[in-house]
Amino acid sequence: MAKYSGLGKNPIFQPAVGTFAQGMVVSVPIHYEWLAEGASGQKMHDALAAHYADSKFVEVMPLGESGIKKAELLERGAFLRPDTLENTNRLQLFVFDNDDAGQVVLCARLDNLGKGASGAAVQNLNIALGLDEAAGL
Repeated sequence: MAKYSGLGKNPIFQPAVGTFAQGMVVSVPIHYEWLAEGASGQKMHDALAAHYADSKFVEVMPLGESGIKKAELLERGAFLRPDTLENTNRLQLFVFDNDDAGQVVLCARLDNLGKGASGAAVQNLNIALGLDEAAGL
């Protein structure tokens, strides 16, 4: 992963495992010192939001824990449920920042059976063939 991301160290991927049939949250903790000078959670959030602004399936959620709480996206005010997107091809991106500590955790929430490898294969084939990327999904 370091080779393709340009990071000096491999990021740590943290999948969430629990008693649910499908759905997952993948977390990637990143220290700002690994990135270009001036990196911040806000800048990462803004870059992701701009990149995915026109996406049919990817949604960038409000920045940070306070933004997520205000939007009432946490179960019981504390838990990011992995199974929220069951039976969809959607993916939600979260940026949890701590600028004082110089770190951020990027999280992706998805249905690993819908947005997983098979859904991604169909979506990529649609794009490669010039079809609507949502065809068959």
